[in-house]
Amino acid sequence: MTAQPRTRLRSVLRWTLPAGLFLALVGSWSLFLSGGLAAALGWVLLISVGQLLAPLSLLALAVHGIRKRRFSRPMWATLALALFGLWPALWGFGLLTIAFPYSLERAEPAATVRLPSNERLRVLWGGDRLATNYYHAATPDQRWAYDLVVEPAVHGSENLDDYGCYGTPVVAPVSGRVHHATDGAPDHPPGRTSNDLENPTGNTVVLRLEGGTYLVIAHLQTGSVEVEAGGEVEEGEPIGACGNSGNTSEPHIHIHHQRQDPLDFPLNFAEGLPLYFRDHDGAAMPEGGFQVDAGGNVVMTGATVQHSAAAR
Repeated sequence: MTAQPRTRLRSVLRWTLPAGLFLALVGSWSLFLSGGLAAALGWVLLISVGQLLAPLSLLALAVHGIRKRRFSRPMWATLALALFGLWPALWGFGLLTIAFPYSLERAEPAATVRLPSNERLRVLWGGDRLATNYYHAATPDQRWAYDLVVEPAVHGSENLDDYGCYGTPVVAPVSGRVHHATDGAPDHPPGRTSNDLENPTGNTVVLRLEGGTYLVIAHLQTGSVEVEAGGEVEEGEPIGACGNSGNTSEPHIHIHHQRQDPLDFPLNFAEGLPLYFRDHDGAAMPEGGFQVDAGGNVVMTGATVQHSAAAR
């Protein structure tokens, strides 16, 4: 091989890493912005690129830079692409997150149900915006999920009985067939995140709706689940009690609506769908949120809602 072809080959090889990184990013972002289940796949790929490919590229870049003691154009391109690729890796740590790009106007079918409790509820997280639904709106299946509490709440106590929600009845938000029900997971000590990643939803009831989509009600109290898979449930019928099982920090009712069967698609890997509430004294999609006051105390700013029949 002559010197000129070797030079051309080396030039091509120098661009292999930035070209591969560029194609991985373009493909992942294209899927992420495409909608549907493909967007959930793109979300997974973006995080994988951010956690694996981007750091490995930076490591290779550092080793090469130390050896050559100079930065070529391919190296600068690799640096820029790898730093951009790291961005999605931060989402898992709650940093620089963005709302998952499902459009409320285009996502269908939506579900409209009653509130899953007769208690007066405070919406801790809920709504379409990242500001009011921070821990849900960034993920595919929980794009329009809610965390509902009964006050007193968000005070940091390590005693489960100090939380108003703990042990209160959770009722079926709609009539339908029980697709899945689990019990026996322990209620974790409150006041800190349990980091229960093996069973993040804890004791759970999943209802299959008429349109073939699924309603997930999670974190129920251990020993409280009153329904079984395959059974029928009437709207307003007790299905369990508010607990602190699964990956959670205090007793609350988690509820979300998704297209795919949660038995086949694990948490965070399905297509989330809009969920609205009816027959209560608030907005159809009530918003959550909180602020921290001057004393460092958490002040909940989300809506308070109660089922209309229970309020009378």
